[in-house]
Amino acid sequence: MAGEGFKRKLTAILSADVEGYSRLMGDNEEATVRTLTTYREVMTTLIQQHNGKVLDSPGDNLMAEFVSVVDAVQCAVAVQKEIQTRNDELPENRRMQFRIGINLGDVIQEEERIYGDGVNIAARLEGLAEPGGICISKTAFDHIESKLPYGYEFLGDQTVKNIAKPVGAYRVLMEPRVTVAGEPEKEKRPPMKRMPILVGIAALVVLAVAVGIWQFYLSRPSVEPASIDKMAYPLPDKPSIAVLPFDNMSGDPEQDYFSDGFTEDLITSISKIPDLLVISRQSTFTYKGKPVKVNQVAEDLGVRYVLEGSTQKSGQQLRINAQLIDAVKGHHLWSQRYDRKIDDLFRLKEDIILKVANELLVELVSGEYLREIVGYKDNPEPWQTNNLEAWETYWLATKSYRRYRKEDNARARELFTKAFELDPNWCLPLIFIGWTHQTDARMGYSESREKSFEQAAEIARRVITIYDQSATAHQLLGSIHLMKREFEEALPYYEKALSLNPNAAYTQAGMGSIMTYLVKPKEAIVHFKKAMRLSPFYPAWYLSRLGVCYHLTGQHEKAIEALKQGIERKPDQYFIHVRLAAVYSDLGREQEARAAAAEVLRIKPDFSVEAYARANPFRDPALVEHRKELLRRAGLK
Repeated sequence: MAGEGFKRKLTAILSADVEGYSRLMGDNEEATVRTLTTYREVMTTLIQQHNGKVLDSPGDNLMAEFVSVVDAVQCAVAVQKEIQTRNDELPENRRMQFRIGINLGDVIQEEERIYGDGVNIAARLEGLAEPGGICISKTAFDHIESKLPYGYEFLGDQTVKNIAKPVGAYRVLMEPRVTVAGEPEKEKRPPMKRMPILVGIAALVVLAVAVGIWQFYLSRPSVEPASIDKMAYPLPDKPSIAVLPFDNMSGDPEQDYFSDGFTEDLITSISKIPDLLVISRQSTFTYKGKPVKVNQVAEDLGVRYVLEGSTQKSGQQLRINAQLIDAVKGHHLWSQRYDRKIDDLFRLKEDIILKVANELLVELVSGEYLREIVGYKDNPEPWQTNNLEAWETYWLATKSYRRYRKEDNARARELFTKAFELDPNWCLPLIFIGWTHQTDARMGYSESREKSFEQAAEIARRVITIYDQSATAHQLLGSIHLMKREFEEALPYYEKALSLNPNAAYTQAGMGSIMTYLVKPKEAIVHFKKAMRLSPFYPAWYLSRLGVCYHLTGQHEKAIEALKQGIERKPDQYFIHVRLAAVYSDLGREQEARAAAAEVLRIKPDFSVEAYARANPFRDPALVEHRKELLRRAGLK
């Protein structure tokens, strides 16, 4: 029966997250996790003391519900005051501040989870709150206005993401009982004495015209502008954009693959536009499920434009909301809601891509190139599909593949195979069957590493024969040669992949690795820098390899800085300490070199200089011997 297992209820929802969490993690992962764990325990205790219940706490988020709005607001105030007290004991750059949003709304409950606009509004209010502050909805305010000794400031009716109607919002002042109303009492109108009627009519006409102009030209909703000075990277000369994960508004977490797949399709297609800088999915998906502000995203990633939206799939009906925001100016360039049949999914993607290109004044040439970027026509080419079941199966497979566990990799291969069988003309699931074989070899899941490599290479060659413009197929062949330490053979495949998709961060990093081992460190630095720019939340090994390249070019202080940053992110990756020991040894800083070597042996007691050299086969025997000598000087054997 429809709706079985669900029930509706009215409840007070508290949503909290950490302001500047990405920065804190980037500065010091371990310290941030320790502080977050402590603060989450504090919050959980206070929630329980105020008759509430924690429902979920993914990442730096926390969601709780209360039967009473009074309890929810009192708890939020207690949380903020307690955290403020604890923050006073920490260095300023390590203080962790939460934003809290509270809403009273109708929700759907399924076992221990709740869904619906009531929850979403709480999350959006959280995004409106100041660091260390609390923001509540008008429905919550109406229940507590005269019941608690706090002040409130009306913030106006706020247009928030994926909520049809504006939401009335109040800031909780926590201390003085002063309420700044949003709707002042109407003043008595003074009697009109000797005011000419015609003047009044003219004034009304002028006012009506002005209102009309405002509505048609200036009424796009505004957002807090991003600060160019606070951006992690300088804005490039060409338009730059981040596509945030589209929200799954279906109420069913199992439908996440659909919204994620649609988002990734957009990123992949937009990345092919050469006149754009497009941030990789690896970085934009770190915001998934978090009520972040657009200006924060722009500053974190160093982009001017942000595309965000939502999908809602129900049976054969599909609703997609999309909006493109100029984060620097703080306003929407374009927004659209689509209510279509599910079969129109691919045409909707085409429409959104073309709208983005048009708003960013990017020229899309006609003909074959345009069709490749847009990715859909009535008669799809090998890189496209119009088979919805194949498309959905492919993204279900991708979800399994990215877990990188043996059983998930095998399941992904089954689903990729099914997707290819549903549309044998579509190359993408076929090439990812090849990637699952590569993963088997890389992770040691197969009985024969060489056989898995060959199976992957055979599929990649097959795809290239069908469609030579597949960047993913060229990258797969290049990655196989790279892992087999066949750097000269890997090079042309990576060059081809980058010519087809220069916005691919992981391919740029792979090219950087090849150049490192071919002892072309200057070229390697260029590629690693590009990879970091395209994926600002990059993994620690980018820094590790970059440190090696700085060392090889004689930029020792830059090498030390990069390696130390890598250690802060991944303290227990022994090879970063190895590379740091080599730099210190080369500089004659014996004490620091031996300290780094001691860390190597703490993490990997069986470390061997010879084994390490075999795993890092630079194409210069003299360089290999020199680096082995540096490590021995540092105390490694």
